[in-house]
Amino acid sequence: MQGSPQKRQLELTFLEDTGSEAPRLTGKGAEPCAANRCTERPAETERLMEEVCERSNLVKAYRQVMRNQGSPGVDGMTVDALLDYLKEHWPRHREQLLSGTYRPQPVRRVEIPKPNGGMRKLGIPTVLDRLIQQAVMQVLQARWDATFSESSYGFRPGRSAHQAVRKAQHYIADGHSWMVDIDLEKFFDRVNHDLLMSRVARRVKDKRMLRLIRAFLEAGVLENGLVEATAEGTPQGGPLSPLLSNLLLDELDRELERRGHRFVRYADDCNIYVRSEKAGRRVMDSITRFLFTTLKLKVNPAKSAVAKPEWRKFLGFSFTRGPTPRLRLAPTTIQRLKDRVRERTQRSCGRSLSHVIENLRPYLTGWRSYFGICDTPSTLQSLDGWIRRRLRSLVWKQWKTGRTRFAKLRQHGVGKDLAAQTACACPNPWKASATKAMQIALPNVTFTKLGLPQLSTDHA
Repeated sequence: MQGSPQKRQLELTFLEDTGSEAPRLTGKGAEPCAANRCTERPAETERLMEEVCERSNLVKAYRQVMRNQGSPGVDGMTVDALLDYLKEHWPRHREQLLSGTYRPQPVRRVEIPKPNGGMRKLGIPTVLDRLIQQAVMQVLQARWDATFSESSYGFRPGRSAHQAVRKAQHYIADGHSWMVDIDLEKFFDRVNHDLLMSRVARRVKDKRMLRLIRAFLEAGVLENGLVEATAEGTPQGGPLSPLLSNLLLDELDRELERRGHRFVRYADDCNIYVRSEKAGRRVMDSITRFLFTTLKLKVNPAKSAVAKPEWRKFLGFSFTRGPTPRLRLAPTTIQRLKDRVRERTQRSCGRSLSHVIENLRPYLTGWRSYFGICDTPSTLQSLDGWIRRRLRSLVWKQWKTGRTRFAKLRQHGVGKDLAAQTACACPNPWKASATKAMQIALPNVTFTKLGLPQLSTDHA
């Protein structure tokens, strides 16, 4: 969004509170007075919706939506168009929220590939619904988060996937060398609405809030031009879904704590650490029954297992075997990195080396910030070498002919004999990328100067 922070602050003054009562609107498009409809505001009812509509909460939600960006929903509105829309329409929507009559629009169905194959279905709410979901989430999370389990790490302030894998590493080092890896089958698509709302209702007394949350769950999905009703599930893609998933799965956390288990949960990814395979199988059977009977959730037997931690992956990582387990990259993580780098370094792309590196930089920087904590630096160094070799092979391919390759090698400081030998003997770009001549022509420092991020901390 354009403009200074001070200007944006002034532009958001239309979100100022107007008191606890909804504003009365007149003229075209006005809704009837809220007092004529809303009869569910007794003094003893929690006034959560008033907290949602407080200016400070809405401004915080708006800024988060702007930071997240994201695609338009079914109405086609972009995040950049949201501010102008709110200036004109927010008083009406605020009144609808306070009177309990706001109705969200259906979500737009999109599919993205999963890292290990298949497609993940996302539901993209409209930008306005994302703003309201974010505002609701902030109010509820402030009340609920402190009540969640210490072993839950996903989508919680001050908690991260890094903390989760380090906690798992601690359990393994402490002798819990078998892992019960539980994969919930299509969790976000299978959440039972009535069961979830019963858990929400234990914590929320504001009936307007309960109606709004159910309305988000039942808003429907637009797919192939048709709106399909949603009888179950909490669509991934909205700010509220992660909090609701944590609320439902907190019941699993409490059951595991009651039984004295050591476990780590990140969203719907839950691992329990035990001392023997026999104990692990017993836990797998009993927790599978608990999930099905209590939460109406099904464990996917094809993706769940009782196994040694080094045989499984957790949040993209795995562990080395032995009394002092080290955090390492899961094989699928390495393969996925290489696939993404190959996509960005197609040897027929015809782009300059600096352009290719510029395209690689955001992905590698983000990858390093997450996976760079692994305890196996040699793996990161090997990946650095593989990426540089991939780039050298790209350049070799672009040089095309033996004559051009000879001339380019000479320009880059390679001796005449070595340049001639390499240019004639290495038609294959991948083999050429490992030759001494290409190491001289494109040393590691060249890639550093062009801004190529290094995955390892060893910059030698």
